[in-house]
Amino acid sequence: MSSNAPSRQILVTSALPYANGSIHLGHMLEYIQTDIWVRFQKLRGHQAVYVCADDAHGSAIMLRAEKEGITSEQLIDNVKREHSTDFADFLVDFDNFHSTHSEENRELSSLIYERLKDAGHISTRSVTQYFDPEKEMFLADRFIKGTCPKCAAEDQYGDNCEKCGATYEPTELKDPRSAISGATPVLKDSKHFFFRLQDFSDMLKQWTRSGTLQEAVANKIAEWLDSGLHEWDISRDAPYFGFEIPGEPGKYFYVWLDAPIGYMASFKNLCARRPELSFDAFWNADSSAELYHFIGKDIVNFHTLFWPAMLEGAGFRKPTAVNVHGYLTVNGQKMSKSRGTFIKARTYLDHLSPEYLRYYYAAKLGRGVEDLDLNLEDFVQKVNSDLVGKVVNIASRCAGFIHKGNAGVMVDANPAPELTAAFTAGAPLIADAYEKRDFSRAMREIMGLADKANAWIADKAPWSLNKQEGKQDEVQAICSLGVNLFRQLVIFLKPVLPHLAADAEAFLNVAPLRWDDHQTLLANHQLNAFKPLMARIEPAKIDAMIEASKEDLAAANEAPVAAGNGELSKEPLEAEIKFDTFAAVDLRIALIEKAEFVEGADKLLRLSLDIGDAKRNVFSGIKSAYPDPSKLEGRLTLYVANLAPRKMKFGVSEGMVLAAGPGGEEIFLLSPDAGAKPGQRVK
Repeated sequence: MSSNAPSRQILVTSALPYANGSIHLGHMLEYIQTDIWVRFQKLRGHQAVYVCADDAHGSAIMLRAEKEGITSEQLIDNVKREHSTDFADFLVDFDNFHSTHSEENRELSSLIYERLKDAGHISTRSVTQYFDPEKEMFLADRFIKGTCPKCAAEDQYGDNCEKCGATYEPTELKDPRSAISGATPVLKDSKHFFFRLQDFSDMLKQWTRSGTLQEAVANKIAEWLDSGLHEWDISRDAPYFGFEIPGEPGKYFYVWLDAPIGYMASFKNLCARRPELSFDAFWNADSSAELYHFIGKDIVNFHTLFWPAMLEGAGFRKPTAVNVHGYLTVNGQKMSKSRGTFIKARTYLDHLSPEYLRYYYAAKLGRGVEDLDLNLEDFVQKVNSDLVGKVVNIASRCAGFIHKGNAGVMVDANPAPELTAAFTAGAPLIADAYEKRDFSRAMREIMGLADKANAWIADKAPWSLNKQEGKQDEVQAICSLGVNLFRQLVIFLKPVLPHLAADAEAFLNVAPLRWDDHQTLLANHQLNAFKPLMARIEPAKIDAMIEASKEDLAAANEAPVAAGNGELSKEPLEAEIKFDTFAAVDLRIALIEKAEFVEGADKLLRLSLDIGDAKRNVFSGIKSAYPDPSKLEGRLTLYVANLAPRKMKFGVSEGMVLAAGPGGEEIFLLSPDAGAKPGQRVK
């Protein structure tokens, strides 16, 4: 495709990182995936624009800034510098990386709100919440602590007990206190503003089934749509770090209202510096441009329900597609700080090249929403085998013979037309895989061609021919084609490995390679001196990275457990009970038929249980440990069957599932041995 006449206008975004912490390798999965796709589009000659921003609003940022003795603005500026550096060093090439705390975002958020209000999509009503009289602020559930009303465990959060697993309303806590000031909260009414999401049910049912979403995502969203949409609370009371709602002093937009508008704001900020770009051409309702969002599966409801409804109601265009990916695991398990596998982007970069991870992610990423496992042993083997052993090996094998035998000039020869034909035939297959975000298929196609090239060179053995009289022309023909095949592999890999491509372009003595360059071969062409293009990963560097990640944990003031300070010391045994007391607890084996997020709950999952001849619905505070609830489906667990049902704002919780651990990411759902059946009693 001609680079001076792009046929497509494409705007691409990644989810906005929250400006309250460092980027880790789980985050990088998304930004690397998006960057590869954008680089491919640019390589093809399209006008592809990649924008992002820090998500910079909310109570958490305000409170952290206060704790550090700086302003919220100073905090988000500091975090933005860190994020920008990490992304740049991972070769993520944003056209613009902005902040949701910007004038562009303020103006657009107000505009969208006013349009929704004028169209009748905003309503108001009074909401009763706990209020901190010292901080003079309303408290979200996570900012309220007290004594569990069920087991009397102290220091539990306002929606569930991390010790016994009970769920409850914040008002049921005994001795409630503010987790921020320690003050006793009081109940107080406040006017809240709501977006009438239900007004857009018909549009969303059509839009989510129009090919904009992967089928698995559309099926999940259909559950929300089929159960009926409700009003969405879009306001928060002062003090709050965000944008004040127009005409409503002391009322602020909830962070999730202005966060996706940050996509628009970042692009608008870029348009002011790039006159060839038009905001209206990309965002007007009749736009012919393409708009793609890349996100994780934990935020699909915001991007596939709230966001398109807001855009529709405000007269803007909706996304062409929302591309959803799964979570990252390391060595088959959730990332763990204690195991050193919760790896920050900077910790990785201190030890390894970003291109190793970019390639490994690409080799594992398909079109679906399945989780991706970073198996560190496989990571070392695959990078060393594919990139060093196959791709770079071709250039290192052939370059020396051309420099020594022909002063570095590639001859005009094609001694293997069937091989070059295979490369030509492979190009559209690779392009199709890139376009469809099936990067693992693209990498397989590319490495298959690399295998063919290496096998052909090994069969011709120019190192042996070079020792034979009169074989010099044949050696030059073989090695010149070898370098041409290397050049084609570099073109195919350039979206994934931009640094390798730049170094290869310097060696090849060519202008920056474009996709269509794979259709030609270099002939009678002068090469520059060959320098090693990529080193093998040494396993010792992996070990050093893991140890450094453990040190990050210690530096975060999470003190190690001293000798003799084990689990019993943390939670001493309770007072003795009689056997009859224990026997009164009816423990059963339960099959988790369905596990899902609970809208509006920070810590809860909704579990649908099969206990043999009956079904039960349980709300469990285990969301932090199981960010992908679908992985719990089909699993057996232990269930307290005769616990009195508890009415919650999300529904009725009928009993409790059992888990161990201190809380947070360290919650471990209990499971029976194989052979247990739903409904069997645990004795």
